[in-house]
Amino acid sequence: MRIANRLLNLADRLSAPKSAHAHCDLPCGVYDPAQARVEADSVKAIMEKSAASDDAYFKERAIVIKEQRAAEVNHHLDILWYQYFTPAHLEQYPQLHDLFWKAKKATSQAKRTNDVAVAQGLLDSIAEIDRIFWETKRG
Repeated sequence: MRIANRLLNLADRLSAPKSAHAHCDLPCGVYDPAQARVEADSVKAIMEKSAASDDAYFKERAIVIKEQRAAEVNHHLDILWYQYFTPAHLEQYPQLHDLFWKAKKATSQAKRTNDVAVAQGLLDSIAEIDRIFWETKRG
C-alpha cells in the first residue's frame, strides 16, 4: 500500500500543472504605476540638479543616472502595458494607447534632454495612467 501511495504521489507531481486564470501573468495585486512614477520623479530631480550645477563631472554622472532611471520608467510602463492592461480596458479607456505612446515617447526624450518640461510631461502621463489603472482595479 505504501508503494502504491508513493506512486500516486509521484504521478501527481509529474502530471500537468493546474492552470490559474488571470488577465495578467500573475493574479492582480503585483502591478502598480507608482514604480514608474518614482523613477520618473528621479529623472526630473536629476534634470533639475544637473541644471543647477557647474560641476562638469557631476553633470556627466547625472546624465548616466538619468538615462538609467528613464530606462526603468520605460520598463515599468512596458510591464503595465503588456502584462496588466487588456483589450477590455482599451475599450473602456480608448485613450490608453495614445497615453502610453506619449509616456514612452517622453521617456525616450528624457534620455536625450535636460528639459524639465519633458520630465513633467512624463509625470503627467504617468499620473493619468495611474488614475485609469486604479479605476480598473475598482471596476
